[in-house]
Amino acid sequence: MKRLPTAYLLFFALVMPIWLIYMITQNGFSFYNDHWAAPVTMFFGSFVAGATSEGGGAVAFPVFTLLLKLPPPVARNFSFAIQSIGMTSASLLIISLKIPVDWRAIRTVTIGGIPGLLFGAFFVVPLISGPMTKIFFVSLWLSFAFALYLANRKTDRVTTNGLGPLKVVDLVRIVGFGFVGGVITAIFGDGINIFTFCLFTLYYSTSEKVATPTSIIIMTIHTIVGFLLHVFVLHDFQPMTFQYWMCAIPVAILMAPLGAYIINFLTREAIAKFLYITTVVQYIGALIALRPPTVVVLISFGTVVGGFLFFWWLSTIRSGPSPKPSAYVPLNS
Repeated sequence: MKRLPTAYLLFFALVMPIWLIYMITQNGFSFYNDHWAAPVTMFFGSFVAGATSEGGGAVAFPVFTLLLKLPPPVARNFSFAIQSIGMTSASLLIISLKIPVDWRAIRTVTIGGIPGLLFGAFFVVPLISGPMTKIFFVSLWLSFAFALYLANRKTDRVTTNGLGPLKVVDLVRIVGFGFVGGVITAIFGDGINIFTFCLFTLYYSTSEKVATPTSIIIMTIHTIVGFLLHVFVLHDFQPMTFQYWMCAIPVAILMAPLGAYIINFLTREAIAKFLYITTVVQYIGALIALRPPTVVVLISFGTVVGGFLFFWWLSTIRSGPSPKPSAYVPLNS
């Protein structure tokens, strides 16, 4: 007998009636006249969020800032808001269907990630300009795509289905990556998922099939914290962002879990190729849309090269013998 995604179905049954009542009583369907681009964007973005280590913000942020010319704070807050629906849906589907994840990795990353998110929101975000935020986002992920591509070209690359035995230094490393990823997430509304995905796949040789759903749950936890932070603490959740959010909720709640379901049937090589394509398209699109001045282009190339060297170094410094494939980490571990 096939397992039903009970947790996801309950979430769907809770969210959609509330959304429908609001849209009917508050004339919310009129939002679509000006904000139709949000559901169109998230039709693809939410699928990417559920199917890869990139959150929905990885699509929403560049589209909103580069094509729709919206300020980065609006795009960031929208990313938090829509991921609170889409990635929560995907995570509940993953848990309900018992798709293998590494819960130890999730717990350890969160220890560093939430403090990093708070630190970034209060002390880093105010220092970064709009244009640099946009170009840094796409440059960093392009560098990761290059490193993952080269790592996967190794015919002798062996992957595992979990982090394996961890020493104290490993825990410190994972917490540190979580902190940095939290800071990145505070800037873009997305990032800790793919940043820790880099660590899991390149350093710990975790299979993309396990690292992907693991990173989705990691991003879900941090996107909910980020969403609540901006709504109830920073009080900077803009009315425009709210209207975009309302327009995209039905799409996100369906497409993100669909992506999470489909990805369970793909090979890790197919998942990696999908990541290559999305990051390259994002970067080219950013250069075309922004047409940045020479100095920004140089900074972008420097970020790509520096990030690539870091991620490539990460994939080569793992000491000891090649890891042996192991059983999936149980959900209750």
